[in-house]
Amino acid sequence: MSNNFPQGEEIINVQMTVKEALALTGAKFNQNHKLETDAIKKLKQTLEDKLLAPNH
Repeated sequence: MSNNFPQGEEIINVQMTVKEALALTGAKFNQNHKLETDAIKKLKQTLEDKLLAPNH
């Protein structure tokens, strides 16, 4: 990824369940395949909100 993000060192907070976080690390939940996609959506939305915020 490029280093051209001025706020690239800022910290973001993403609220997700422990299961969602585990799914992002590659853990498989055979009973719930939606966990990983939901976690990715939350992460992407948080990044979009941060990067597209009007004060940046």
